Amino acid sequence: MLKSYHGSCHCGSIKFTFQAPEIVDGLRCNCTVCIKKGAMMGNFVVAPEDIDIKVVDDALGTYEFATHVAKHHFCKRCGIYPFHQTLRKPGHYRVHLGCVDGINPLDLPYELIDGASL
Repeated sequence: MLKSYHGSCHCGSIKFTFQAPEIVDGLRCNCTVCIKKGAMMGNFVVAPEDIDIKVVDDALGTYEFATHVAKHHFCKRCGIYPFHQTLRKPGHYRVHLGCVDGINPLDLPYELIDGASL
């Protein structure tokens, strides 16, 4: 069963609501960009129709590298990475659990995925 979650960047210029299973653990990735940003992602993928993103002005920036399929989004005002569009399922999202209201990623177990090999 899916639950409704709310999240935002640090300054609130990017807010999002999404539907996902109950969040009980996360994912970390060892690719170069994930290592540098240090985020813990949800271990689920959010379909485009299950996420509602609200952005103030032009606060949403996007960083792409290598294949340019994955789109790593960030707030141009506070620099926080709230979510990205995935490499394996283009157009679908993984959220940064540190941006989800009521979730402390430091309290969650996680799986390490080998994104460096993709």
